[in-house]
Amino acid sequence: MTKKDRTALVLGAGGGIGGELARQLRDRGWSVRAMNRSARPGRREGIDWIAGDALDRSAVAAAARGCDVIAHAINPPGYRRWSQLVLPMLDSSLAAAGAEGAIVVLPGTIYNYGPGVALPVTEEAPQHPAGSKGAIRVEMEARLRAFAESGRGRALVVRAGDYFGPRAGGSWFSQAMIRPGRPVRNLRYPGRPGTGHQWGYLPDVARTMVELLDRADALEPFARFHMAGHWDPDGTAMTAAIRRIVARHGGGEPRVQAFPWWLLPLLAPFNESLREMREVRRFWQEPLPFDNARLLGVLGAEPHTPLDEAVETTLVGLGCLLSRPDSACPASSYRSRWRHAARAAGSPDRRPGG
Repeated sequence: MTKKDRTALVLGAGGGIGGELARQLRDRGWSVRAMNRSARPGRREGIDWIAGDALDRSAVAAAARGCDVIAHAINPPGYRRWSQLVLPMLDSSLAAAGAEGAIVVLPGTIYNYGPGVALPVTEEAPQHPAGSKGAIRVEMEARLRAFAESGRGRALVVRAGDYFGPRAGGSWFSQAMIRPGRPVRNLRYPGRPGTGHQWGYLPDVARTMVELLDRADALEPFARFHMAGHWDPDGTAMTAAIRRIVARHGGGEPRVQAFPWWLLPLLAPFNESLREMREVRRFWQEPLPFDNARLLGVLGAEPHTPLDEAVETTLVGLGCLLSRPDSACPASSYRSRWRHAARAAGSPDRRPGG
């Protein structure tokens, strides 16, 4: 494909990684279509939005007509009904990609790997997941491999750590550690003290995918890459960065508290999302760094935003910070300017501590 006539369909463009990928493809000169069940059809900000359900094969096939790439960045929200929905949605993308001879791009995760995997984890490491979500992820990649080996199209998997970013509303960062739309007064960290954890900054992950697509003709039919992302060696680097940024913006230094894992068994019978969250707890208790040597061999360097810059952009995007730093801001002025910043970000108008 030439760089002038490339077209991509992004499923899940309303989410964190899907939205970031759609925007970066657009900025790189791609024609981008975005499909979403609740989308208002039409062209907005250079992206063509299409209303449709990823479970509807005919709808996905129609949206993908003439596309070179289908980005499968869609998941059931809140971990709900994974076993019933995830694989049928992927099959819709594979069927459409097969009809067009397109590349399927899948944002990968750490869930594929079970206890005892050699560290740092390479793309060839054995995948023996301990939970159902990991087993589903392994099956997704198995179907992508079979699709590529059949000659009907190609597949690209980019695995990264836990996502964070200015629009990552469904991440551990935004759902467990902080509260979007509110000033950060307390941090609830899910990890075990002293245990390393890997993070993936969404703009970096999307840029990595775009740069790999620029080199798609040189990649294997079924290509997998690991990102090193932001490795937090002992679980304190991310919380320290958040505290620095909040203080820089005049909000003081938030307290760091342990995530209340003990509550999940009590609440899980009434909430499917909480039941599913318990399954991935081990990834906060064991270090699982990725080896990005293969990625470096292709790109030369991994896209990497400095941690403080990434955290600041994330907190501003989630409506948790004043729009500009001012560490000398008195409390009364901070509350006043917080209300203004919250309104500007479309966040609830809550005072600090409210």
